[in-house]
Formats: sequence, structure tokens, C-alpha cells
Amino acid sequence: MSTAVPPQSQPKIGPNDVLRFFLELFAFVSLGIWGFTAFPLPWPGVLIGLGAPALAILAWALFLSPKAVLRIDPFGQALVEIAVFSSAAIAWWLMGQPVVAVVFAVVAAVSGILHGRKQLAD
Repeated sequence: MSTAVPPQSQPKIGPNDVLRFFLELFAFVSLGIWGFTAFPLPWPGVLIGLGAPALAILAWALFLSPKAVLRIDPFGQALVEIAVFSSAAIAWWLMGQPVVAVVFAVVAAVSGILHGRKQLAD
């Protein structure tokens, strides 16, 4: 007996989906680094270093994850994604790393546009 999953129920994961996963992780780590380096330790550095990525993860889990708690339309999802990725790019800019900020922002924007076009086509 074969327990293979029918083809229509298998998730379609493409290269942009893998890139988006790494962009998410990079954004969360970036916000943590920013919180710990931009503010005096122990307080408020620890609070912001842990709180900023926690808020970004919460927003992502609530609105953007494949098993999102709250379903919103693609435009609302784009706004949440822009907020998370922009905050990470701004964090790099504020840490004095404009090249990292611009490269991340451009890659995230292109990936987001491709994802949005795919969502609207489905």
C-alpha cells in the first residue's frame, strides 16, 4: 500500500518561496541585532532586542504564515510584509550599514512583487 499524497494537495514550493523564508529569518534576526546594539544594555536594549523580533514574528504568524490565524486579503498581507521588511531595512540603515539595508530592501521588494503577482494570478 502506498501512502503517497495526491499531487493536488502537495504544496508548491518554488525558489522565491525559499528566498522569502530566508528573508523572513534575516528580518527577524536583523531586528534583534538592532535592538541589542542600538540601545543601552541591559535596559532598554534587552527589551527591544527581544521585543522587536517577537512583534515581527507575531505579525507574520497572525497574517502571513501558511497557517495564519487571521486571513486578510493580498493587499493587507502586502502591507504587513512591507512593514516587517521595511523595519529590518531601516534597522540596518540606523546601524550604519546602508549597503546591507539597500540590498535587503531591493531583494525583499522584488521577492514581494513576484509573490504578489503569483497570489493575484491564482
